[in-house]
Amino acid sequence: MKRMLAGWFARRYFLSRKSHAVINVIAGVSVVSIAVPVAAMIILLSVFNGFEQLVRSMNSHFDADLTLTAREGGTFVTASLDTAALRRVPGVAALSFALEQSALVEYRGRQAMAVVRGVDDAYAATVPVADCIAAGEYRVRLGDLDELVFGRGLAYELGIRSLGESDGILYALRRTGFSSLLPMEGYTRRRAGVAGIYAADAETDSRYVFTSLRLAQELFAYPDRVSMVAIRVADGARVSDVKRHVARTAGPDFDLRTRDELNASFYTIMQYEKWGIFLMSFMVLVIASFSIVGAVVMLVLDKRPAFVTLYAMGADTRFIRRIFYCEGALIGGLGAVAGIVLGVALCLLQQHFGLIEIPADTFLVKSYPVLLRGGDVAAVVLAFTAVIGTVTAITVRRAVRPSDVAAMRPERGD
Repeated sequence: MKRMLAGWFARRYFLSRKSHAVINVIAGVSVVSIAVPVAAMIILLSVFNGFEQLVRSMNSHFDADLTLTAREGGTFVTASLDTAALRRVPGVAALSFALEQSALVEYRGRQAMAVVRGVDDAYAATVPVADCIAAGEYRVRLGDLDELVFGRGLAYELGIRSLGESDGILYALRRTGFSSLLPMEGYTRRRAGVAGIYAADAETDSRYVFTSLRLAQELFAYPDRVSMVAIRVADGARVSDVKRHVARTAGPDFDLRTRDELNASFYTIMQYEKWGIFLMSFMVLVIASFSIVGAVVMLVLDKRPAFVTLYAMGADTRFIRRIFYCEGALIGGLGAVAGIVLGVALCLLQQHFGLIEIPADTFLVKSYPVLLRGGDVAAVVLAFTAVIGTVTAITVRRAVRPSDVAAMRPERGD
């Protein structure tokens, strides 16, 4: 009952006309100063979520749902793995062999180091790399001819302006030895046409080039050997369940990792950056919350004469403090609600309509990616509640002291 009554007094004090108009201005400024950082926190976290989703979608075009590699050594013999048993595992929709090694790439006299990923014909059905083709088409083999698919960054470094002008040449060190007298004899050399250019994230498309598994095995002198098996999980199947069954089928000689596990360090860094931004925004919110201090103190001074009447009606110091606790919560609550509504509205508009565009023609998306998550909004609300509750409690305890109020208590003989 006392809490309800204190809340009623707080609302009356907030809405009633003050003796000094500046108190109304300070209260309004306090509401705005809380709303802005709350909205900014929601927007910043949502932008980070959008970029994380964008990176995950780009990785899904390059890395398989599950990747099987040898536990020891960089390659393994294809016959050492029971692929028929793997295909029978519930939830496995497709699988593909790939061989990946570093090589020197040359195109019309320009050279660059790259990672050559040789893949079989089932790779396109396992990993949707064809969805991120920017020029030409995804094709690593045309009949008996092997072809190359370059990343956009690598193509720019090699000076590939249009397809079909010239062939690409791949060089790999012979594993049998290297002679300083005849250095060119120490390299295996293969030539192939350029079929297409793909666009992924900057790190990927500046390093990787796709070709056929046959060419890669000949180039690196690894006949009947591969470095990985890419596995696509069927729609509706849980990746964790499929991973457990595939790992049991493959045996202890192989490691199996999901796409997120392959990029675990990158995602961890993104999470650190996200919550680093949250912490900086939180500090701004802490500083902005001090505006409530001025509003509450000014209101206490303005309503101090009313304390005599409240004491005559039986109120004590705890009740007086509770009124101004509610007053600070009311000011902060209005600011928080305004900030949440503003932040959520702006995020939803950007998420569905892309109003703010990225000023770069070479980026993968035209507008800033935004993804609103309820957990982030809840984190902002909890942070706001902790800050406003702490600041208001300290302010009210300092502004409303028992000794100050006791001096206003009416005498018994009056």
